[in-house]
Parts: sequence; structure tokens; C-alpha cells
Amino acid sequence: QVELVESGGGLVQPGGSLRLSCVVAGRPVDSMLMAWFRQAPGKERQFVSVINWGSDIPDYGDSVKGRFRMSLDSGQNMVFLHMNSLPSEDTAISSCAAALGGKHTSPRAYAYWGPGTQVTVPS
Repeated sequence: QVELVESGGGLVQPGGSLRLSCVVAGRPVDSMLMAWFRQAPGKERQFVSVINWGSDIPDYGDSVKGRFRMSLDSGQNMVFLHMNSLPSEDTAISSCAAALGGKHTSPRAYAYWGPGTQVTVPS
């Protein structure tokens, strides 16, 4: 019932920036826990950021604090991830996720996932 589709991935040089978008259908983003995760080749899925319903202040994983910014647009029912100062060798699949429960940073807590969009940062 809840569907998410990411866009905006691509190739970016080290030190560059990129904005990812996630279109959400089925439920208002304001009513769900919305999060971004990323998964590099050969590694586990990693928490990036989350916004709880009723809040406009995101929480971030330690690895992206100060460099990434998550935002939400209730009118478009979308969430965004602004990525800055991307280091080399930072290639990963970035995924948008939604949950109907409480605040979580584990991917196991999220019932709904988009297919992901790849961000490639070369050496």
C-alpha cells in the first residue's frame, strides 16, 4: 500500500554534492517515520538520517553529520537528502524507507522501501 521511489542518483566527483528525492504514495509522509539508508558494495546497510512524524528536525548517523541534510515536503509528499562533501570511494545504493512504528535507526524496523538509487563517487 505504501510505495516509495527514489531518484537523483548518479556520478559525482569527490568533494561534490548531490540531492536525492523520494516520492511516497499511499500515506502522508507526515504520518510515518521517514529515513534514508545506504549500502556500499560488500557492506551492511547503514543508517543515514531520519525524520519522525510531527518533527522537522532530522537525526543523522555519525558518519554523515555536518555533511548531509534531510528534508521533507508535505505538499509533494516527498523527502530529500542533500549530500555534500562526498569523499572518494563513497559509492553506495541510497534507499528511502518508511515505518509506521516509533523512532528507529535499524533497517529492520522499516516495512517499506524504495528500490534505491546509486550514488557513485570515484577514487
